[in-house]
Amino acid sequence: MLTGIEEVDWASLGHAYGPADDVPELLRGLASADPAEREAALDGMYGAVHHQGDVYDSTLACIPFLLELVADPGVRDRGCIVELLTSIGGIELDDEEEMTEHPCDDGEFIPAANYAMAAAAIAAGSDVFLGLVADPDPEVRLAAPCALASLHPEPSLVLTLLRERLTVERDTEVRLALVAAVGQIALRHASLRAETVDWLGWLARAAQDPGLRLAALAQQARCAPGEISDDVVPWVTALLEEIRTTSGSGAGGETLRGAAPTFIGQVRELLEEHAAGRPAPWTEELLRTLHAALDDRVDDRIALILAQLRSPDRWQRSDAIWLCGGLIRVWRGRYEEVVRLVGDQLHDPEPRLREAAASFLERLFELGAPAADALAARLAQSPPGPGEGSDIGLGDGPGIGLDGGPVGGPVGGLDGGPVGGIGAGPGTGLGTSPVGGPGAVGRSGRDGALIALARAGDVRAVPLLARALEEDEVRRELLYATDGLGPAAAGLAPLLRRRLARVGLDERLYDRAAPLLHALAAVRGAQALPEVLRILRGAPANRRDRVREAALRTLAAFGPAAREAVPDLRALLADGSAAVSTAAAGALWAVEEDPAEVLPVLERWLRPDLPGADRCAAARVLGGIGPSAVAAAPALRPALGSRDLWVRVRAAAALWRVTGETEEALPVLLAAWEEDRHARVDIAECLAEMGPAASEAQLVLLTELTRRRRHNAREGASGTYDIHLDEKLLTLCRAALARMERGAY
Repeated sequence: MLTGIEEVDWASLGHAYGPADDVPELLRGLASADPAEREAALDGMYGAVHHQGDVYDSTLACIPFLLELVADPGVRDRGCIVELLTSIGGIELDDEEEMTEHPCDDGEFIPAANYAMAAAAIAAGSDVFLGLVADPDPEVRLAAPCALASLHPEPSLVLTLLRERLTVERDTEVRLALVAAVGQIALRHASLRAETVDWLGWLARAAQDPGLRLAALAQQARCAPGEISDDVVPWVTALLEEIRTTSGSGAGGETLRGAAPTFIGQVRELLEEHAAGRPAPWTEELLRTLHAALDDRVDDRIALILAQLRSPDRWQRSDAIWLCGGLIRVWRGRYEEVVRLVGDQLHDPEPRLREAAASFLERLFELGAPAADALAARLAQSPPGPGEGSDIGLGDGPGIGLDGGPVGGPVGGLDGGPVGGIGAGPGTGLGTSPVGGPGAVGRSGRDGALIALARAGDVRAVPLLARALEEDEVRRELLYATDGLGPAAAGLAPLLRRRLARVGLDERLYDRAAPLLHALAAVRGAQALPEVLRILRGAPANRRDRVREAALRTLAAFGPAAREAVPDLRALLADGSAAVSTAAAGALWAVEEDPAEVLPVLERWLRPDLPGADRCAAARVLGGIGPSAVAAAPALRPALGSRDLWVRVRAAAALWRVTGETEEALPVLLAAWEEDRHARVDIAECLAEMGPAASEAQLVLLTELTRRRRHNAREGASGTYDIHLDEKLLTLCRAALARMERGAY
């Protein structure tokens, strides 16, 4: 076994962490009789030799040995090796990519030819996979179909083999893998597509097993989305009901192997935990495939999700929450009934389902209103108990949101599903033991429900937020959620003030103080002026500018009530940081409303030779001052021609707000609307203020309102505020059009 491994000069080859002289040990580990050694070796292969999908020269050198291991029936866990080979050889590059290099984490570049060579090398030895479809090991049979569909050079041969194997295979998951591989071949080879789509359509109606029919239907839809039947919703709903009534009870929560301190082991355990107790866990993947094929058929997708949310099977309801997370993140639609039914899951005895529902509702903001009664009822049943732990202590973790939210704000999931998942479905990694007996919700779920209620703008959140503020630790998301509560949240100011007074002036000041400062600004808690000034004056060197900027924004929100801060504000006008200097100018204007002192400062930061961020900061404050800053219009005009789009947008909006004239500003805003979709919220806000003066923007606004896809939807990623920002854009577009229509009469 592994003949010739010593003849390779591994030390001259490399992987993600340097010389590849440790690779022979990893390859031998894959063939070990010890399960822990095999898992550690596999972890090392993915972690170094095939790090994040990269193909190094050492990866290429491993291919013959990996194929040899796959061919040896005495090697255990060969299914994992088949999956590794499929990943190494399955990356498809277009012609342009093949001529370039791919950057990796350490700044080095991997020749794109490596990927093509890997695919060719594995394809040359891919006949070994043909015999694996009948291997005694079900894990090998599960991995083989995808390898054949991805890597074998004779797709017609593979297609025949897979279809024949389906007639004798008895393992449910392997049968589903066979059907998925057939669909993959149809997608990759246009000459085989029509024949394969017809066969999948036949199987979707002829198979006795409802799971197999659902798999065939999902693959047919994936290969020919334009031919999806109009009756797909009742058809799938009936199949799910048949699966529910024929699958029986789950197998319990026992995992398949012992715990392992490897990343792969941790992922496997999470997946096993997610599947534990589920009679048909594979339906989740089938429905995900079907939803992807339905794409912009939003009404059909909503109807499917509603049917799942009404199912007696809690696992179908759990899957529906995950699927709806991906749908609502990307597509606009009527989600009121979906949200209401998700809210109903907060009362389910299963803690993972409750946690999933709360996590989903957290991300909806105003769209979460239909679930407000359910959220309030759940919170009323789950008062905080002594000694409960917290998900995230205030001040823990990074201060900058990864998703573009408020600095120090919440960080969202990347896959559109509830936070905490790894792509395995809702609640993975977040499920907590119920506190206080059956039906109670754990701390993470309780906080999630409270965040959702507050973000929906429901004032019933206020006394619950007050209670949370009296606890030792508070999730920062709770503090950022005060934005939408309006005057009803004013009573939170004393509690916020006390918490801010306890924050130490140390290296962690920004992380701890920024959420509290944000909340105090939201509730206009001017009685906390002494505490805010303490933060402003005592900021340490670490992130001092960020601390000062946050404190200054809070002082600006206090307005004339912050008069005691005027000497500090005047002193900071000359600060070397544009963010601090302009924020001080904005706060001084809010307190005194005297443009004489602040306009020269702001004009100084508009110079064309300065960075775009500095010019944007100055323009934003000038726009906030409005007509009283008309003298700064000449300083704003040169920015309309900046190469930086955001400088143009900020300057154009500010110019309109200080002059009330659209002749120069409106063309800049409309051009930026088409150039960068992420600027549309700011532009729409300005158009709504312009009203009839922006009538030439009517077509742009109407076009936006007819789009089904959210303006900020991203493939494979999402931010906490994405849905909220898109809904804000729609609201602003409607408001702008309404003002234009009123002005026409």
